Amino acid sequence: MDGRPVLVCTEYEDATADLVIAELNRRRVPVLRFDPGRDSPAPMVLAAHIGAGGISRTKPGGGWYGRLTVGNRTADLSAVRALYHRRPSPYRTENGEQAARFAAQENRRGFGGVLGALPGCLYLSHPQAIARAEYKPAQLDAAARAGLIVPATLISNDPEEAEQFCAEQATVYKPLHAGSYDVGGEPAGIWTAPVEAGQIDGAVRHSAHLFQAQVPKVADVRAVAVGEQVFSARITAPPGVVDWRAEYQSLTYEPVTCPDETRGALVRFLASFGLNFGAFDFAVTADGAWWFLECNPNGQWAWLEDSAGLPITHAVADLLENGASRHD
Repeated sequence: MDGRPVLVCTEYEDATADLVIAELNRRRVPVLRFDPGRDSPAPMVLAAHIGAGGISRTKPGGGWYGRLTVGNRTADLSAVRALYHRRPSPYRTENGEQAARFAAQENRRGFGGVLGALPGCLYLSHPQAIARAEYKPAQLDAAARAGLIVPATLISNDPEEAEQFCAEQATVYKPLHAGSYDVGGEPAGIWTAPVEAGQIDGAVRHSAHLFQAQVPKVADVRAVAVGEQVFSARITAPPGVVDWRAEYQSLTYEPVTCPDETRGALVRFLASFGLNFGAFDFAVTADGAWWFLECNPNGQWAWLEDSAGLPITHAVADLLENGASRHD
């Protein structure tokens, strides 16, 4: 039995990671789960070495070696087969004090730096690749270069430019960052919404805005790419719903086959960022065309696996267990 461990880097409550860990346990693949933002400096202990001479003796093949210990479990850094970077907590600061801020940054660069440079390790996906791919302007450029159909898009803080764009076609506004917001003491999101030229005012000057031609869709598709495998589900929302994420309780799902041309473009998209995973959203028009909207490089998929019967857990576990990908 291959005793090399898989590291799962995520927050404590992560139902998606739970599915993958359960499958890896079933396969008898050793797993070490931790949340570096909450576990550092204790109960996580890192002892990583590199270089020649003294304590840092050269390891055959070079690279970092040593150990990562979380609680009563330890992983050999030079033998990690894969790291599943899901959704770890940010490295903590306490009370905003200067020393605590310094320690948090040292942890991010020290612990995070070592975990991002493990020899022979497959990353699903590498945290730096995920960070690069979260920028929507880069996504749209990569999608167009990969051969996907991209709606006309404007990113601007110029009210006149925005007003003209909205006057030329049916337009939606969407945030550039899908963060959570507090509305009346409750967490809320900002969904994609129609916007007309007459609604544009000087407030546009305060930040960058993303305006996009509204695709006359008949349905949506969420395509989950794991390595070179693509699992797709058609999502049907009630008439008039622009952003299906705002109507989870009213959606229906069915598995669909991703067209070969689109699948190839998704593989090229992932390769351009060095990713091994992506959750892609498409708008589907009456003629069957798939219009690229965005990619979440670390998106959720567990609910879709259950609703549409897609074997995503097995695909993720396969990649982590086998530790091989063309995107390394």
